[in-house]
Amino acid sequence: MKKQRPKYKQIIEAAVEVIADNGYHASQVSKIAKKAGVADGTIYLYFKNKEDILISVFEEKMGQFIEQIVDSISNKNNANDKLLTLIEMHFRQLTADHHLAIVTQLELRQSNAELRQKINQILKPYLVVIDDIIAEGTEQGIFRDGLNVPLIRQMIFGTLDEIVTNWVMKEQKYDLAEQAPVVHAFITDGLSVKHKH
Repeated sequence: MKKQRPKYKQIIEAAVEVIADNGYHASQVSKIAKKAGVADGTIYLYFKNKEDILISVFEEKMGQFIEQIVDSISNKNNANDKLLTLIEMHFRQLTADHHLAIVTQLELRQSNAELRQKINQILKPYLVVIDDIIAEGTEQGIFRDGLNVPLIRQMIFGTLDEIVTNWVMKEQKYDLAEQAPVVHAFITDGLSVKHKH
């Protein structure tokens, strides 16, 4: 398995930095190789082309990202706490790696339809995590019945995604993680069962 080979991770890490600093289109494979400290040819033992590098970066990093979120929410008892943890982790993980934040928020937005399709496939497991939280919240009587889950999931993911993009565009001048409770409060206010007084 190529992912277990030592240079794979080295190239992935180098690619994140090079793509964040130069933009995807100006990131030649030779630049990535130089940053990773490997010969140009070595990259082609692991990746088909530059597009494959970009997809693999997202796959690798998104895999870790989802794993950490699932891990963190697994010991929370209710959907409300899980959602707050998911929002906090989403913000925190991208705050911790600003090169990765630039790549996910700006450089992955390629106009190539095939590339977009691959990116959406990689995102699917994360969207399933959000779906599960919504379903659990409804079962627990915390969130309203009859919610349109795909729409709500789109609204939650879209909100988080846009907030991170805005933070990247503003050159990360403020603490993103601090905004998690406010974002959570707005989302849950819309989802919550309204108790009549």
